[in-house]
Amino acid sequence: MEILKNYNLLKLNTFGISVQAKFFVEVKSEKDLEELFNLSEFKNNKKMFLGGGSNILFTKDFDGIVILNKLKGIDITEEDSENVYIRAMGGEYWNDLVMFSVDRGYWGIENLTLIPGTVGAAPIENIGAYGVELADVLESVEAYRILNKEKTVFKKEECEFSYHDSVFKNKFKGEYFIFAITLKLSKISMKNINYRGFSEYVEKNKIGLNSSKDISNAIAFMRKTKLPDPAVLGNVGSFFRNVFLEKEKIQTLLETYPDMPHYQEGGITKIPAAWLIEQRGWKGKKVGNVGVHEKHALVLVNYGGATGLEILELANKIIISVKEKFGVDLVPEVNLI
Repeated sequence: MEILKNYNLLKLNTFGISVQAKFFVEVKSEKDLEELFNLSEFKNNKKMFLGGGSNILFTKDFDGIVILNKLKGIDITEEDSENVYIRAMGGEYWNDLVMFSVDRGYWGIENLTLIPGTVGAAPIENIGAYGVELADVLESVEAYRILNKEKTVFKKEECEFSYHDSVFKNKFKGEYFIFAITLKLSKISMKNINYRGFSEYVEKNKIGLNSSKDISNAIAFMRKTKLPDPAVLGNVGSFFRNVFLEKEKIQTLLETYPDMPHYQEGGITKIPAAWLIEQRGWKGKKVGNVGVHEKHALVLVNYGGATGLEILELANKIIISVKEKFGVDLVPEVNLI
């Protein structure tokens, strides 16, 4: 294990922002972790654990140590006639885990196809798409507490999952290094194709969905047509969260904007943030080196050579303009550094 100094993180964040880390190291085993915890560079500096870099915006150099999670391995730990338990290490790419699942005919995470990032980052964000969340299938999270190097296993209920949220993102932010998760998947069909955008796409194109692999392939095609490839155009997918409002606020908005799309989720109404942004004329707009993608208003992009501050400035302008018109607050999905 080698500690590198003044390491450029350009290729380790999907926005493609050129920033330096004071120290940088790759962790490839639990032995590496134990060694790292005892090094002065780790003990005496700010710390950042990095996975796929797909949910982060660097606005400046990082004056500390960046630890890249490279722990690998996907294994079936237990199974019966109906269920299978899969343990995946945190450095695996999330989509590789999805492919491991659907290639074997398992059900549960096929709707989460092509979500960027690593397995270790998935519980932090409680990743979700097309009507499915990680919380639906997660059994446990294995993590080291950085303060005392103690290994802890979090059961699902201890993760306090909610919409794109968890204890690892808030209450315990920066306190744990997630090195593995275990999922409980089904061998029996648990087809979930009711998400409005997906069901309309399937019906329109008369797509047969007989297996989890069929669903995965359809979602992969949808995502590729709607979202830009970060390798070509720097982005982190959806930059903003959708907006959730109480009934009274929704009714007030609908009186002024009767065509505003809204959906019920758990007693609270969701408004697509993309619609709000489109109404303010941002979709497809370019400002210098940055802009809003022409096919998806939630996606901010780096057209090349942009700084994190340029992207943040654009995001703030969008937030202000939506607030001025609708009186609601857009909240960034991405972690701002």
